[in-house]
Amino acid sequence: MTTPVFEEVDPASDCDCPGCVHGRRRAPRPLPGRGHPAARGVVVVAAASAALGTVSPAAALTPGHSPHRQAVPGDGETDTPQGKKAPLHGPAGKPIETPAVPIPATTRTDIINRAKVWVAAKVPYSMTAFWSDGYRQDCSGYVSMAWGLPNNEWTGSLDQFGVKITKEELQPGDILLYHNPDNPEKGSHVVIFGGWTDHTHDYYTVYEQTPPRTRRQTTPYPYWSNTSKYVPYRYKGLPQSAAGAQAAAGAKAATPFPGAAYFGPGADNKYVTRLGEMLVARGGGAYYAKGPGPVWGEPDRRATQAFQRAQGWKGSDADGLPGRHTWDLLVTGKGKDIGPRPAPHAVPGYPGRQYFRPGAKNDHVTRLGAQLVKKGFGRFYTLGPGPHWGEADRRAVEAFQRTQGWRGGAADGYPGPETWRRLFA
Repeated sequence: MTTPVFEEVDPASDCDCPGCVHGRRRAPRPLPGRGHPAARGVVVVAAASAALGTVSPAAALTPGHSPHRQAVPGDGETDTPQGKKAPLHGPAGKPIETPAVPIPATTRTDIINRAKVWVAAKVPYSMTAFWSDGYRQDCSGYVSMAWGLPNNEWTGSLDQFGVKITKEELQPGDILLYHNPDNPEKGSHVVIFGGWTDHTHDYYTVYEQTPPRTRRQTTPYPYWSNTSKYVPYRYKGLPQSAAGAQAAAGAKAATPFPGAAYFGPGADNKYVTRLGEMLVARGGGAYYAKGPGPVWGEPDRRATQAFQRAQGWKGSDADGLPGRHTWDLLVTGKGKDIGPRPAPHAVPGYPGRQYFRPGAKNDHVTRLGAQLVKKGFGRFYTLGPGPHWGEADRRAVEAFQRTQGWRGGAADGYPGPETWRRLFA
């Protein structure tokens, strides 16, 4: 019989969601004589013998506990109670009072990229726990992390780091904040704006920390509940923020136009990244599936062209390649911002191919499925159409495309602009 292996572990937390279980598995072992007194002597027996059987870590460590339920449309109040302001790596029990410090500078790209890290890690929601990066695992801790703040703020203090803006001014990296001063643990919530999902500006991509874990999804503006109480804010540390206009103007001298040779096919340099960041800050985020980078690509050209056309330029003046005039307008914050991205191929209501791919979950998938059922292709659904893109959706779209006489790649089951136009005609 194999000798059992004994390992010291911390006592189980009160959450058995997958993120917490994963975190417990990866938690560092306490040094001898240190850590919580209650933790010493707690052991887990892991025998490599079929005779002993197996027990799942979640079942062994958290008996009788039900995981948090994810908020869904129609729930009413959002289950996101607020923790108080706290040190970055300190205990969660006491608020922290710190002197005023300079607001760290950041970019919209960095804010969204940091937000995506927690989404990918599926960080479990907690008002008292701190993630490995030192930020508290509730909604205000999530925004504190994404904005790069020096402490864990809460919904009652985040407004000090931003300026109020209007719905029309919202851009990726801004936030929508609702603070209930009478009872902060009742309804208070804050989310990160990730960009509009269509030209109507009725829905947007939200990044938020809410039970049971961090998520990214399509959300009605401004939110599912308390729709009259959310206020848009823009981080003061952005180069193009209202509070940093002078700093943005100074960027002209710090980053002069490098020359046309640094942009275009084959270019790979820091100025391409800087161009992309400025375009995103001026409303061009919809053209980038991923954050701007040093390698020139079609998203850079199209976003640049959109900015040039927003100035009223045409022909060779709006070729998508930045000249000195384009660059100067961007670094000084002057000129007109990029407007809403037009529907592809001018097909009304078509949101784009990215909404109909494996793993996609959004209202456009539901709308597509409902129309397919209406057109007589409901036999592919064992259950009613929903927001998760699946094989039933793809087969129904493929069947519709074949009725149009299309074959091969034209009938691949993924709706393009023409498929959408004919389906909703």
